[in-house]
Amino acid sequence: MQRIGGFRRKTRHKFKKNLQRKGKLSLKNYFQLFKAGERVYLTVEPNIQKGMYNPAFLGKTAVIKGKRGRCYEVLVKDINKYKTLIVHPIHLKRI
Repeated sequence: MQRIGGFRRKTRHKFKKNLQRKGKLSLKNYFQLFKAGERVYLTVEPNIQKGMYNPAFLGKTAVIKGKRGRCYEVLVKDINKYKTLIVHPIHLKRI
């Protein structure tokens, strides 16, 4: 059986930007650097799909594990397991 819909299905309101945030991207956020062990929030930048995580993790707190290419490996606790996500820095916010 084939799956209906994709990654961004049912995220119309979840990925919506505020009126103040609409427009150009912040280059400061696009090129920000993190060190291993640093704590971050998972926030989403809807204009950029590259390096975006699953919407289930939106708003969670994570720890930077390391770097992989342009993206970062991030450790997130999901109920009682720790999961590793690969996230672009534009979708991360420093605590």
